[in-house]
This record gives sequence, C-alpha cells and structure tokens, in this order.
Amino acid sequence: MPVEMTRARFEELVADALDLLPAEFAAAMNNVVVLVEDAHPEDPSLLGLYEGIALTERDHTYAGVMPDRITIYREPLLEMCQDEEELVDEVAVTVVHEIAHHFGIDDDKLHALGWG
Repeated sequence: MPVEMTRARFEELVADALDLLPAEFAAAMNNVVVLVEDAHPEDPSLLGLYEGIALTERDHTYAGVMPDRITIYREPLLEMCQDEEELVDEVAVTVVHEIAHHFGIDDDKLHALGWG
C-alpha cells in the first residue's frame, strides 16, 4: 500500500534531503533548481530527473543559460514505499542521485557506488 502524504510534507522531505548534503557540495552547486512534480508525463515510473549541463561539461562559453533542473517525482516515490521511514530514505537517495548528475557522475558510476 503506497504512502499517503501531502505535497507540502513531501517537499519538506526533499528539503531535508538537500540539507543532508555536505556544505562543500551544497556550495559547489551552481545555477541549478530543485523542483517537485507529481509524475513525469512520459515515464510515470521515473523517480527523478536531471536536465542541464553538468558542472564537468561547462567551460568558458557557459553564460546566460537557464538553470539546470532537478525534478523529484512525488507519485512514484509514494507508490514504491511502504511507510514514511522508507520514503525518507528513497527521497534522499533520489535527491543525491540527481545531484550527482549535476556534478557529472553518470548512472553506471552511481550504481557502482550504491546510489543507483
């Protein structure tokens, strides 16, 4: 049975996950916004998505671009978890996973590190 939770409470979980980042990583994040949406319109099972230009790909021509977007999808995370404790963990893993993409870490490396 999926977890039931208000959008506001879910957004708090995402904010709490961001607060878990070491200060040096949070300070290094640049031109990125973290959003919460209900579900990805084309892939409703997707938990999170990073869209943008990773820090490792930016060069001297990087200027005047819209912020990168990290979107955390609420509904699939609620559906996959049995209780709030599990949801807190899954939200944290998803947030870290997507932030890692911002830092240029690909899925293969994330899976090898246990953040798949």
